[in-house]
Amino acid sequence: MARDGADALQQIAEHSIDLVLCDIQMPGINGLELVRQIHDVEPDLPCIVMTGYNTPENSVEALQAGAFWYLEKPFEQDRLDVVRQLVAQAIEHGHLKSENRHLQRQLRSRHKFDSIIGKSASLGRTLAIVERVADTESTVLITGESGTGKELVARALHYNSRRAERKLVTVNCGAIPEELLESELFGHVKGAFTNAVNHRDGRFTVAHRGTIFLDEIGDMSPNLQVKLLRVLQERTFEPVGSSKTIKVDVRIIAATHQDLPKLIREGRFREDLYYRLNVLPIEVPALRDRSGDLPLLIHHFLDVARLERGSRVDGVTDEAMQRLIDYHWPGNVRELENLIERMTVLVELGEIQLEDLPAHIMAEPKIQGSAPRVPSSGLDFNTVVGHFESDLIKQALEHTHWNKNRAAGLLGLNRTTLLEKIKKRGITPPEDAD
Repeated sequence: MARDGADALQQIAEHSIDLVLCDIQMPGINGLELVRQIHDVEPDLPCIVMTGYNTPENSVEALQAGAFWYLEKPFEQDRLDVVRQLVAQAIEHGHLKSENRHLQRQLRSRHKFDSIIGKSASLGRTLAIVERVADTESTVLITGESGTGKELVARALHYNSRRAERKLVTVNCGAIPEELLESELFGHVKGAFTNAVNHRDGRFTVAHRGTIFLDEIGDMSPNLQVKLLRVLQERTFEPVGSSKTIKVDVRIIAATHQDLPKLIREGRFREDLYYRLNVLPIEVPALRDRSGDLPLLIHHFLDVARLERGSRVDGVTDEAMQRLIDYHWPGNVRELENLIERMTVLVELGEIQLEDLPAHIMAEPKIQGSAPRVPSSGLDFNTVVGHFESDLIKQALEHTHWNKNRAAGLLGLNRTTLLEKIKKRGITPPEDAD
């Protein structure tokens, strides 16, 4: 109970309140102003406004002020059950709003820029761009190999933008058959095609005022590319089987692992659509280009395994860690995550040892060093490649004690080809060779 609006605000500040029922006519601030002030400090706290002077204007103004509902006094005996039901609904609604706001805060926290694991220079350059463009309305095209974390970047863009309170709707264009993708994107009306027994909103409609993430955009058919181009240009579309034009306010983020300029040259992707999508390009680096992040990622996935699955694996030996760093990771971070999950199941306790690693990682040849940097003055390509080839041949020959048949096998070459290269490079065995 509160004497007036000021007393009510004081009690709300000091206690956890589930519901406010207030009259409109009160000393000091009236009920409508009280509701406005409550919602400034407690936006999820439901308020039911009561009055003995019911007018259409009062009810509209109460709802506009943020009231959950508007009741006319007095409450006759036959209306008390309705009032009790309304009170229960208002309290449940307030709890749901509060829970939803809490989950939204958690979700935004999960997708802060610093939640993307890694400290390498290449990832740092990518995240710097993400941070600069997140709160713009421009279309973004994310490129990078499969498994690099393009969807994670898309989520960081959305949850750090002014649309973060709205929906992020994800569509994998490569996973949905072409004949269904149009309906999935734009919706359909009843009877538009076989099995269209009901009206259905498309993903663009669901994403209104939010963000739509079109993953694997390079797999979209030319027919749908035309329709997507119109959405980008005009922000309008028609559901399948309808002549009604729908206008949407949506930010578009697209991603692909494919080389879109190459697809354009092959006539498989529209050049005008590419330029519409490629307003703000972001490239996610491959894991092999940020190998310094491997230990951080591995320990992160081990922590996840401990928290979510009760794993008792607490680390990786130095030898195993070095082998994982040397591996080229064609599946990128996704492959690493799957590997660590598998290892925590198989190893069960202690550290992951070198012999615990899968055969394909153990069998991959370890390439020492990396390609030289191209100086501003340039270099002789053939000379550099020749030195690299000679070094590989010498390593194979030394490893096999200059057995040319076995050396050819290690290099995946025919013996004749290896002999020609040895002669061409002037490679000679040491005096103590067999």
